[in-house]
Amino acid sequence: MSGKAEGTTSRTRLDRGRGALGPALELVHTGRAPTRAVLTAELGVTRATAGAVAAELEALGLISVDARPGAAAGSQGRPSHRLDVAEDGPVVLAAQVHADGFRAALVGLGGRIAATAPGCETVDADPAKVLGSVVDAGTELLRDTGRRCVGAGLAVPSAVAEPEGLALNPLHLAWPAGAPVREIFAERVRAAGIAGPAFAGNDVNLAALAEHRHGAGRGARDLLCVATGHRGVGGALVLDGRLHTGSSGLALEVGHLTVNPEGRPCHCGSRGCLDVEADPLAFLTAAGRDPGPVVSLLQQANDLIRDQYTDPAVRMATETLIDRLGLGLAGLVNILNPDRIILGGLHRTLLDADADRLRAVVADRCLWGRSGGVPILACTLDHNSLVGAAELAWQPVLDDPLGALA
Repeated sequence: MSGKAEGTTSRTRLDRGRGALGPALELVHTGRAPTRAVLTAELGVTRATAGAVAAELEALGLISVDARPGAAAGSQGRPSHRLDVAEDGPVVLAAQVHADGFRAALVGLGGRIAATAPGCETVDADPAKVLGSVVDAGTELLRDTGRRCVGAGLAVPSAVAEPEGLALNPLHLAWPAGAPVREIFAERVRAAGIAGPAFAGNDVNLAALAEHRHGAGRGARDLLCVATGHRGVGGALVLDGRLHTGSSGLALEVGHLTVNPEGRPCHCGSRGCLDVEADPLAFLTAAGRDPGPVVSLLQQANDLIRDQYTDPAVRMATETLIDRLGLGLAGLVNILNPDRIILGGLHRTLLDADADRLRAVVADRCLWGRSGGVPILACTLDHNSLVGAAELAWQPVLDDPLGALA
């Protein structure tokens, strides 16, 4: 075959595979296509087309293709080229704001955190000041690393209404209700000269998205995530691989499930909500400890369980919160019927402390009882809300690599 004919054939294969660039990148990004052979099978294309697609993604600086693959032990036939995300490829700016501060990071494909800025421990009541500081920290990281940035994502402890991107209930930040956080964040990103679109979302929603793609939720079809970070309780649901946010972004406000009708007053006007019965402040109060100012409430609660679990007051507080959490989870299981539950923040520590008790409470209160038991696992990613914020920013690239990087 002449060189001209070979070039024409190669271009034809690539043209045929351009529609597969996004799906192929997502397969490598989530670790589901570690080799070119797996990529070929997953895409349902010829080996030549898969090779052309992988080569194009490599040319874009998004993935690496091992040119000297090694055969796995016991395997037969020609070994397949290994695929991975590019170590020095583009990044996105990810940011998280919570009651005890904020953090900025650069995150590459594969959910890999490339650099982080030291977290700030105070949050101003003006969201514009906070988000300006977050973007400044991210800009400094980009300057230090020299990496190309293709977008930005923000995680906040509030329901975020769509399509406007309004933080409706940032109760623990003292921000005004309805603050236009996405607009403010996008303006600061543009002013800093950072290319690419900017997004904002609820922190637990984004944690669930990150865990589903890269952590404890990988492979789940219907994934329920419940977590308590620094204050309050949040929940999220991934259905058929997509984050379920409802008609306007406000789905799964699980913190306002009543688990103790005679319990503490909640910010929402009710009493005994999960939000105030199963968060770090509730735990410290139940254990008879006064919250200290030196470290976050979450760290204080986690340290108390891990270091002083033999103290009767600490053990009783742990069991009380497990029972409250179990009641809330059972109600959610009865409504949503997930195939997996993952727990984050203090709830992960409660699971570690007495998993049998928590699973028993959920099973006893579920319509299906023990026969319909749902696996309850701990979240596995460090900084999963940051990684989830990055997933928002990476999505346009996953949808259309050529268009997004043009």
